[in-house]
Amino acid sequence: MFSGIIEEFATVTAIRKDRENIDFTLKCSFVDELKIDQSVAHNGVCLTVVAIENGTYTVTAMKETLDRTNLGLLKVGDKVNVERSMLMNGRLDGHIVQGHVDETASCIAVEDADGSTYFTFEYPENREMALKGYFTVDKGSVTVNGVSLTVCNPTANTFQVAIIPYTFEHTNFCDIRVGSVVNIEFDILGKYIARLQQI
Repeated sequence: MFSGIIEEFATVTAIRKDRENIDFTLKCSFVDELKIDQSVAHNGVCLTVVAIENGTYTVTAMKETLDRTNLGLLKVGDKVNVERSMLMNGRLDGHIVQGHVDETASCIAVEDADGSTYFTFEYPENREMALKGYFTVDKGSVTVNGVSLTVCNPTANTFQVAIIPYTFEHTNFCDIRVGSVVNIEFDILGKYIARLQQI
């Protein structure tokens, strides 16, 4: 489980295809603190550390993950938001994030907000999925590339988030442009409420 508070971004140093899987090798400041089998969220995707060597670590993404997320679009040199799993004795500064990305969304607008920045994202409209809790609500929580954010101005298939300068500079929001594809995880609480209404 994660909180959506990004520790830093890691840099992709190597990509290796292994049948339907892809191994990503990355470098970040806490590599020496990692252990094999540890869970780390990458752009909001929970992946397991499978190797550590020469100041880098490697994780494997399977086909299902690649089909559902933006990880298959990564290139060597790209920045990836990373967060280690939450300590049970720590503060929940963001919201409950599972690391199970629901789908991708595309950035359709970037607007200056006199110091901060508004990003608008669009995802496929799907009433059946919305009935299962795959939607956003005003002032609710959403995870974008692993970042816990508050929703503004939601519609049936779009939402905005306001990014303060600190978040812009310390996550890969600094690289998001119109047309960029991001990972989104809808709020787990909304999914449970939607499910209860169907029983």
